[in-house]
Amino acid sequence: MRQAEVTRDTLETRITVSVDLDGTGSAQLDTGVPFLDHMLDQIARHGMIDLTIKAEGDTHIDDHHTVEDVGITLGQAFAKAVGDKKGIRRYGHAYVPLDEALSRVVVDFSGRPGLHYFVDYTRARIGDFDVDLAREFFQGFVNHAGVSLHIDNLRGDNAHHQCETIFKAFGRALRMAAELDPRAAGVVPSTKGTL
Repeated sequence: MRQAEVTRDTLETRITVSVDLDGTGSAQLDTGVPFLDHMLDQIARHGMIDLTIKAEGDTHIDDHHTVEDVGITLGQAFAKAVGDKKGIRRYGHAYVPLDEALSRVVVDFSGRPGLHYFVDYTRARIGDFDVDLAREFFQGFVNHAGVSLHIDNLRGDNAHHQCETIFKAFGRALRMAAELDPRAAGVVPSTKGTL
């Protein structure tokens, strides 16, 4: 059962995240940040991850703490659900287009956090959502999931399309990396014997 539930409770946010890495892509999302909910739905659907997230944050100030802390809590839940990483594929990658936009995401469940984020959005906001917060989400995830993550938006004219291709590709890359490899059952995918 590759499932986990994590709660993060601070003076700025209260967040509960549940994940099932072997799910069907269903999502129940209520973060108080509608565009973030839309992006998280992409992760669930394209990652075939069952995802439940409930967040209450100081969005009367802005969305920063909520978005970042959702990334942190989701990263913690992933680290817990993937466990000792025996039998996983470890690496995942995906290219995803949406009309004129194209993004590539590559992930390694290496145990070493690292974010390499190359996205030049064509505008600063998508509706009420500050595009800088997408990076904060991924940085929070990386730091707490212990993954190396490379995100490249290769082209795009519409900021919504740019961001959506990133989250879809992230979901697909996670699915590939966390998937169990029947040829490597019980084996840690590293010559070191640990990740």
